[in-house]
Amino acid sequence: VQLQASGGGLVQPGGSLRLSCAASGSIFIPNVMGWYRQAPGKQRELVAGITLVGATNYADSVKGRFTISRGNTKNTVYLQMNSLKLDDTAVYYCNAQIINKEYWGQGTLVTVSS
Repeated sequence: VQLQASGGGLVQPGGSLRLSCAASGSIFIPNVMGWYRQAPGKQRELVAGITLVGATNYADSVKGRFTISRGNTKNTVYLQMNSLKLDDTAVYYCNAQIINKEYWGQGTLVTVSS
């Protein structure tokens, strides 16, 4: 199973970015997909997750600013990030859970800077 993430970049505080991640290589649809992030010197943390039926959960720090969604094929996941803050700077990783296994994407860098 491969996860291909894209959409990172440099943005000013208050700006927006949209991350995308597509899962391929499995006949099964991921039951859960999500985004994690890791800032320099910090542990990786959950940003947002979404189940196959659309139930979502968010880190407190991004509630009201970020929105996670899945594509029509359910093999893709998006993270719409609005009102970005300096503290959102991190490498963002896509995650997928298929049956009882967990898979990770390669990470995409989001830099929030003025």
